[in-house]
Amino acid sequence: MESNNSNAKEKTTKTRSLKFRKGITPVLFLLPFAVLFCMFVVFPFIYGITISFFNWNMFDPAKRVFCGFDNYVKILFNKESIYFSYFWSGLKYTLLFVVISVPSLICISLLFAALLDKKPFGYRFFRFALFAPTVLSIATVIIIWSWQFYTNNGVINEVLTSIGLPKVDWLNKQPWAWIAILIITIWWTIGTNMVIFGAAMKNVDKNLYEAAQLDGANAFRQFFSITLPGIKNQLFMCIIMTMIASFNIYGQPQMLTGGGPVENGEFTTMVLMMRIRNIGMGANANPGVASAMSVCMGLIMIVLSLIQNKLTKKED
Repeated sequence: MESNNSNAKEKTTKTRSLKFRKGITPVLFLLPFAVLFCMFVVFPFIYGITISFFNWNMFDPAKRVFCGFDNYVKILFNKESIYFSYFWSGLKYTLLFVVISVPSLICISLLFAALLDKKPFGYRFFRFALFAPTVLSIATVIIIWSWQFYTNNGVINEVLTSIGLPKVDWLNKQPWAWIAILIITIWWTIGTNMVIFGAAMKNVDKNLYEAAQLDGANAFRQFFSITLPGIKNQLFMCIIMTMIASFNIYGQPQMLTGGGPVENGEFTTMVLMMRIRNIGMGANANPGVASAMSVCMGLIMIVLSLIQNKLTKKED
């Protein structure tokens, strides 16, 4: 009896040990990522929200004073505060860029993905050429394109004058400055959405296209009736990703126009991320206000994403 009891206890111990190993193994694999995620995402997120409730002094902790929602009131409701005009002006130009960039980036990516899905001659080269710019840094992209947009001796203006058209002051007048930023953004980022759409199109049942051809449906009807419904999940994901990326625009206007040109006393490409950076890290830094602006910007993106999600579900 004693030997049977000892054998049973050994089996129980081995079973528990095996279960523990199976349970702890995935945790150990995830632990390094979880530590890095907490260090570089969770902690900065919580820390940033905390700063937004303080009159924050970066150099003297003793002078940090809790002010509650005062920073939010300054940027959202107090019209006498300079931060009020900074926030709403930056948000206005950020929303302008979102409105002009998101449809362009989605529609052009869809067009190229649909064309390459037909596998025309040299489609592998064109796929590589369209995707290649996405690996470049924003500094490299701006250096390449700023030469093209020079008013004098710029490649684009040289082409325009060669066909009898007047030169365009791309970077010093509107709407040309925004058009230049949009062109650069499309060239730089279009490849990511194109690859996602192209992969999704390969999973659409080809028998549906054959049936549509037998029914006399042309290419446009097939695209809107078969292709788009077949990639709707990837389409929704790309719209959200593109919208978030457009909200976070910073490098293009910062390095190309510096927030200008100035019209009616406003820096017409000074987007919200540039305002936040200047307020948070500038000569008269106010990290509390900058953090409050960042939180409000994040909430706006979350609300717009939820609205888009609701509209997509209703269509389904």
